[in-house]
Amino acid sequence: MSDELFDDVNRQAEAEEAVDGEVRLETANRTQVELTPTDLETLLPPGHAARLVWRFVEGLDLQRFHATIRARAGRAGRPAIDPQILVALWLYATIDGVGSARELDRLCYAHDAYRWLRGGVSVNYHTLSTFRVAHQAALDDLLTQSITVLLDKQVVTLNRITQDGTKIRASAGVRSFRRDERLRACRQMARQQVARTRALETGALGAARAAAQARAAAERLARVDEALAQLPAVATAKHRNGTKSAARTSTTDPDARVMKMMDGGYRPAYNVQFATDVEGRAVVGLQVTNGSDQAALVPMLTQVQARTGRTPQAWLADGGYVSTEGICAVAARDVPLYAPVPTGKHAPGSGHNAPPPAVVAWRARMATDEGKTQYKVRSATAERIHADAKTHRAFRVLPVRGLPKVHTWALWTALAINVLRVMEIVPHQMT
Repeated sequence: MSDELFDDVNRQAEAEEAVDGEVRLETANRTQVELTPTDLETLLPPGHAARLVWRFVEGLDLQRFHATIRARAGRAGRPAIDPQILVALWLYATIDGVGSARELDRLCYAHDAYRWLRGGVSVNYHTLSTFRVAHQAALDDLLTQSITVLLDKQVVTLNRITQDGTKIRASAGVRSFRRDERLRACRQMARQQVARTRALETGALGAARAAAQARAAAERLARVDEALAQLPAVATAKHRNGTKSAARTSTTDPDARVMKMMDGGYRPAYNVQFATDVEGRAVVGLQVTNGSDQAALVPMLTQVQARTGRTPQAWLADGGYVSTEGICAVAARDVPLYAPVPTGKHAPGSGHNAPPPAVVAWRARMATDEGKTQYKVRSATAERIHADAKTHRAFRVLPVRGLPKVHTWALWTALAINVLRVMEIVPHQMT
C-alpha cells in the first residue's frame, strides 16, 4: 500500500518536471526530399474509361501526325511527345468536359487518370493548346476512322441520317463588327501601330516584350485586312436575302457572323452542322459554316458518302434545309429526303411553273403517314447530339477564332462522341 502511494507521488513529480521543461515536438519539414515510389499501371482499375480511350487510340492510324514531327533519328534536338499521348489526353479531356489547356495541364499532374495517360511524359499547357488546333486534316481522318470502326461493328447502319445545325458563340463581341469606312480607318491605325512597334528600341522594353508587341500589332493588322476582304461576300449575302442594312465584319474574328441564337438574341456565332446516324447515335459528318442551313444540305450528304463509301437509305432534315435545288440534288443520288413542307410563295413547288419531279415526289412522301413517322425521329436524335456537345463536352463559347480552328474544335467533340459509342458497345474487346 505504501509502495503504491510512493509510486503515485513519483509520477506526479515527473509530470510537473515535464511541464516545466522545454516542449519537444516533431514539426513539419517541407524542404526535405521524399522519394515516393509510384506504379502508374496500378493507379487505374481494369476497364477504366482512360484505359478504354488509350486502347481505342492505339488502334488508330496516326501517320498524319507523325508526318509533321521534325525530330528524326540522326538529327539534333529532343524527341517529340508521342501524338498518341496527346490525342488520348484531349479525347479523354473532351469526354470529361474539360476544354481548357491550362486545366488539362493541371490535371495531368493532379489526377490519376490523366497521369496514367501521360505515362510520365512531361507536358505543358502551351504544347496542349497548340496541338489541339494544329491538326485539322489529321483529326478529320481520325473521325473517318472512328466511323469505320462503328460501321464494322454494325453500330452505324446508315439507314437513317439526321442533319441539324447548332449555333456556337464565337470569341468576338458585337461591337467588333464595323462597316467599310470604319474598317479602313481601323486598318490605317493598325498599320501605324505596326510601324511604331518596329521602331521601338528593344533595349528599353526587352527583346521578348518588344517582339510580343510587334507580333500582336501584326496579328491585328492581319485580322482587319481579312475583315475588309470578307466584306464583299457579306454584302452579297445580305443583298440576296433582301437585307437593307450595311454589311459589317468583325475585326476580332473576321470569319464570325452575327446569327440569331436559340434565345432569340443576335450574337457573333458559327453554324456547326452534325450528321448523325439514328440507330447508332454516332456522328458521321461534320461541317462548320458561317452561313445558313440551306446551303449545307448537299455538301453534308457528299461528305457522308465520301467517309463511308455508302449511300444513306434516308435523309432527315428540318425546314431550314429545304430548297428546290437541294431537293433535286438529293433525289439525284437516290436518297429519300424527309423534311417538312413549308408554306408561302417561295416554298419549293408553290410557283406558277410546274415543279420538278423530285419536288413532287418529296411533297407526296411527306403527305403520307410513313413520311411523318420517319421525320419524327429527327428531333430526338439531332437535339440529343447538340445537348451532349454543349452540356458535357465543353462545346459552348469557343476560345478560338477562325473557321479552321473552330472546325478543329468541333472535330474533337465529334470524335469524343463516337469514342463513347465504341466504349459503350464493345468494352469487352478494349479491356
